[in-house]
Amino acid sequence: MKVLAAEMIAAAARRDQFPPCEHPEIAFLGRSNVGKSSLLNRLAGRRKLARTSGTPGKTRLVHWYAVHRPDDDICFVDLPGYGYAKVSQAERRSWRGLVESYLEGRDALRAAVLLQDIRRDPSDDETLLIDWLRERGIRVILAVTKSDKLKPMRRAARAKEIRGAVDLPAADVVVTSAEKSWGIDELWQAIDAPGDEVSDV
Repeated sequence: MKVLAAEMIAAAARRDQFPPCEHPEIAFLGRSNVGKSSLLNRLAGRRKLARTSGTPGKTRLVHWYAVHRPDDDICFVDLPGYGYAKVSQAERRSWRGLVESYLEGRDALRAAVLLQDIRRDPSDDETLLIDWLRERGIRVILAVTKSDKLKPMRRAARAKEIRGAVDLPAADVVVTSAEKSWGIDELWQAIDAPGDEVSDV
């Protein structure tokens, strides 16, 4: 997928700061330190579009990135991660409310890309989130990240295990590596594909 340009266009700490819906939006969410910023940068073909950090939970705002392609424009929406180790319960609840207010009330939202580290099994956090999204008619794409961290045979085995652990179409579970650019074209294909199956859930 060719990207002509990409830039951050908004950041919000509250729902009343959300920008107008001008293009279809793809939300990205996942645990802290799952590689979300790196994957966003790789998809957009930009090194520093989304800031990467070694500190889990540093992203505490919703960020919008306009992605310009030859035939259309879309927005990537970077949602705060979850699974933080060093923040208060009150702050976790605040972030959860911010994320849910976006996911439940955004007409431009076309799909949610949930990131899953290939070295971890999907937890209750991930499976419940998938169910929560699908109950609201939001199409879910699972991006399995950091696949370069495993050797080929182990990588294939883990990918099979993760696919078997989630109730998603096979085409919507994509094994990726931002470091090696693996799976980026397939993830773009999943993002651009229609998601009619959500309505049957």
